[in-house]
Amino acid sequence: MYRLFDSRWLKHIDFLILDSLALLMSFLFSSMFRTVKNFDFTFRVSFLLLVLNVFVAFFDENYHGVLKRGYLQELKKSGAHVFFILILLILYLYFVESVVRVSVRFFSVLFALSWTAVWGLRCGYKALRRRSLNRLKQAGGKSERLYQLVLLAVQDDIGEILKNLQGSDVYVRGICLAGGPGPREIEGIPVVADMEDLPDYIKNNVVDGLLVSLPRGMELPERLRDACLSMGVPIHKVLGWYSSAEGDQVVERMGSYAVLTQSIRIVKARQLFLKRLVDICAGVVGVVVTGLCFLFVAPAIYRKSPGPVFFSQIRVGKNGRKFRIYKFRSMYMDAEKRKQELMEQNKIKDGMMFKIDNDPRIIPGIGNFIRDYSIDELPQFWNVLKGEMSLIGTRPPTVEEYEKYDYHHKRRLAIKPGITGMWQVSGRSNVTDFEQVVALDTRYIADWSLELDLKILLRTMKVVLLKRGAM
Repeated sequence: MYRLFDSRWLKHIDFLILDSLALLMSFLFSSMFRTVKNFDFTFRVSFLLLVLNVFVAFFDENYHGVLKRGYLQELKKSGAHVFFILILLILYLYFVESVVRVSVRFFSVLFALSWTAVWGLRCGYKALRRRSLNRLKQAGGKSERLYQLVLLAVQDDIGEILKNLQGSDVYVRGICLAGGPGPREIEGIPVVADMEDLPDYIKNNVVDGLLVSLPRGMELPERLRDACLSMGVPIHKVLGWYSSAEGDQVVERMGSYAVLTQSIRIVKARQLFLKRLVDICAGVVGVVVTGLCFLFVAPAIYRKSPGPVFFSQIRVGKNGRKFRIYKFRSMYMDAEKRKQELMEQNKIKDGMMFKIDNDPRIIPGIGNFIRDYSIDELPQFWNVLKGEMSLIGTRPPTVEEYEKYDYHHKRRLAIKPGITGMWQVSGRSNVTDFEQVVALDTRYIADWSLELDLKILLRTMKVVLLKRGAM
């Protein structure tokens, strides 16, 4: 029988408990200095902190790779975890508890204490855990806490495999070299058998599993496979080596097939659910704000340039899906016709996008104003509410631009387009190379997280307030 290594968030329930203790202690300590003490309120908030900790851990994947992170990286992740929890706590107090006055000083102290406590407990626990594992491995891996493996691979791959297994609950008790004889020992681990004698070694020794990493074209001998299965010893096959540039890989079921799925980024359904939930909330607020702005913007646009207040255009969204985007009209009615006349002034190489300085098609006054402050983009919140766009994503190309794409350009459409994104907040006014746009969008998709979305949103506010070009 083989116990499946749990890859879900409950895999690190030990860190979840540690974070809960750190948050609870920090809140109770901070509450001691409040002038007005209310036991019932303190109890409710303490319970809520524990719930929010579970909620954020479930959606944010903050524990992913926690055992491999260094001290500085853990400091950053701990701070982000605590920040999200306290933001949700403040929103709860304001909207549910109707606590209008929120003490900035109290929450600043709470944030500092919680961040320090979470980071300290995480680092301390990991240090103790590593020390304990090292002692067990030095003792010969006899403890049931360690999963005892025999490694079957070619000699050139052994070092890399052992490096990737460091820090795990795995103890490599022996090596079997594929492809011929070799040294008796590699990095202190004995070479215990060849493929012919390996079944006998497994039968006569404590072996919990066989890890197989064979190059392409070299198959696992049927006799060895049948022997392991008949003895009840699990076989773990390394599916392949890949770099982060090649994306994520995961094994899943598709109908009756077991398939290996590879993509630029693979995320959990719960993460996409939370991103969509944020989009819906932002869409509702955005549509209301758009309606209020319409009362002031619409008359100004019509007075300067009679015609429709809204501009619509077919754009290309996720994986090539076409949809109609909406904006407040900031240009004259013949803007699309005049675009060809101005193509020689295009700053973007190869015509993959269109951008010129001092565009004469923009309506003087109101057109420049709504573009400077990105007010013209507000109607796109309707697209967000409909699910065609996201609050944060990549810029949706026009059909004309999309038809010029090469294969690698389409990777920027592997996610829903957004009102704002990595390119928009990364000095977009100075970007004149479309390949750089693709690189920024690709980096966003590959590194996507809720924390990254929050950073882009905050940077977007700064960009809009400083009027650094149109979104």
